[in-house]
Amino acid sequence: MLESDESSTADPDSENKILLEPYEYIRTIPGKQIRPKLIKAFNFWFNIPDDKLVVIGDLVEMLHNASLLIDDIQDNSKLRRGSPVAHSIYGVPLTINAANYVYFLAMQKALTLKHPDVTQIFVEQMLELHHGQGMEIWWRDNFVSPSESEYRQMVIRKCGGLFNLGVRLMQLFAPVEIRNTYNFDRLCQLLSLLFQIRDDYCNLISEEYTNNKSYCEDLTEGKFSFPILHAVNTRETDTRIIHILKQRTQDVELKRYCVQLLHEFGSIEYTRQTCDDLAKQVYDEIDVLGGNNYLENIIQNLMEIFRQDGDDEVENGHDDDDIEDDDTFVNDQIDDDDIDDQQTQSEENNINHKKMTTTTTNGKYHT
Repeated sequence: MLESDESSTADPDSENKILLEPYEYIRTIPGKQIRPKLIKAFNFWFNIPDDKLVVIGDLVEMLHNASLLIDDIQDNSKLRRGSPVAHSIYGVPLTINAANYVYFLAMQKALTLKHPDVTQIFVEQMLELHHGQGMEIWWRDNFVSPSESEYRQMVIRKCGGLFNLGVRLMQLFAPVEIRNTYNFDRLCQLLSLLFQIRDDYCNLISEEYTNNKSYCEDLTEGKFSFPILHAVNTRETDTRIIHILKQRTQDVELKRYCVQLLHEFGSIEYTRQTCDDLAKQVYDEIDVLGGNNYLENIIQNLMEIFRQDGDDEVENGHDDDDIEDDDTFVNDQIDDDDIDDQQTQSEENNINHKKMTTTTTNGKYHT
């Protein structure tokens, strides 16, 4: 596999180095690189040229890291990946400018793909991302709890924005028989929902998340995460959680009490069950699409927290065994040899793609 050149995002020009310092700071803080792993996993199906794969992986990662700079400002976060947030070091104005700068550098990189549909796809998915992010902020700042349906639509737009950008760009360079055979929309939606709802769970439960972001940061932010909206919407006559949320509290004991209420109301368990159901749907969709061991491995690692925390979960809601951080989602147990082996399988499978016909499995289909 070709190595990414995303590290060369910064222009050698001295002024650009100054302007991009907040971005370079967050880019160099170690993460688990989940998005590049997903790009490689999807390439098991697409089998696009390495040079296109590197460009797409780079620009998606650029957009992701730039969006984190903005997200930390919008959420008034203190830590990111266990380190101080960029704007606490470089200031809010320069950090915002750096993030916006990288958005356009990513578009510039996308144009090197030299396909007439690249710009349209890029703009559409960035609009989706910002639409979803904006609704989440509006609910938070106006103390309006969304319905579960509204929340899911927001996640598909926000979290799915970059997923779909990568997948849609990859599709442009896949063999025509693959583009005409498979529809990946549902899989991208399911992955977006699973990642975000699991992230909401980890924010309230995971000790590792506490170390990387602070304890129950979503409560201090006042965010209507999945467990919170379930509790608020199903216990309308009990206003304790909504009042705690409105305080934007940093009181650890009060936040522990809120987590206790979420357990009592069944919201934590409902979140677990929802993630389990989403994972099963993802596996079904992978089967419909012909299988993908690499992607299945990512999902298995993703779901490990729910297998670990049962009896080990302590009274205050922490899980000592969780190993994730907020924007990585899975542990780093997969290397490039796995995907290289599957790429060989992919090349063999591509021979039979033209023979594929519409198949129905558990109510799911590809066309």
